[in-house]
Amino acid sequence: MERILSKIPPFEPGSVWLVGAGPGDAGLLTLYAYEALRQADVLVYDALVGDDILKLTGPNTILEYAGKRGGKPSPKQKDITERLVTLAQEGKRVLRLKGGDPYIFGRGGEEALTLAAQGVPFRVIPGISSGVGGLAYAGIPLTHRETNSAVTFLTGHDATGEVPNVNWEHIAKGSPVIVLYMALKHLAVIADRLIGFGRAPEDSVAVIFKATTKDQQVIVSTLDNVAKDVEASGLKPPALIVVGEVVKLRPELDWYSGLLSKMIED
Repeated sequence: MERILSKIPPFEPGSVWLVGAGPGDAGLLTLYAYEALRQADVLVYDALVGDDILKLTGPNTILEYAGKRGGKPSPKQKDITERLVTLAQEGKRVLRLKGGDPYIFGRGGEEALTLAAQGVPFRVIPGISSGVGGLAYAGIPLTHRETNSAVTFLTGHDATGEVPNVNWEHIAKGSPVIVLYMALKHLAVIADRLIGFGRAPEDSVAVIFKATTKDQQVIVSTLDNVAKDVEASGLKPPALIVVGEVVKLRPELDWYSGLLSKMIED
């Protein structure tokens, strides 16, 4: 391990690493992410980064919370980005840690563009997106030869917080599997739009709460009932939603629920 870590480029003072922390399980961190946590002078982290990951930081690392949660007071994106620039210009090794992958609905592109415009050196470290890792821990393959050769990733809200203005008809009819991020608030509206544009009401849907963590829970339903089932459950975000035939493979491939049961017993 030390030999591998020794080949990772040094985290230079005055630079920013935009790093994906993965969907929650600390074991899914990349080696680059692990080494960045050990070396960073300042860690600017999101709401979805868990305590197990934060504990991997060096003894002198300063932690700054910059979490954004829908419907709650949160730092403005402009302020977060400016803070990254300021810290780097002070000569700090700045780790910007985001849940999942920084470039998949994580605003990492916005931050990178500002860093580039300000002449701040940066490196992007991909992370396992919840749309991949979360599904795997729920026993749902993202693709399967007998169900789909394409998948659509979709955010549940646009920059204004409303349902995104996308071609819902093409998505409903053309994408066999749809993965929705941050869509719980508008789930009923999105389900109605998909059905209205030709998606089968009985199409399988899974909603994965707190994916890959010890608190993971999964609701399996149909497109016409899923919003009611989620509301009845009382479960809260973060949640990931997947629509399509791959959900039906879960009974055979649900390897993680057994591990969770053992964790609770222990």
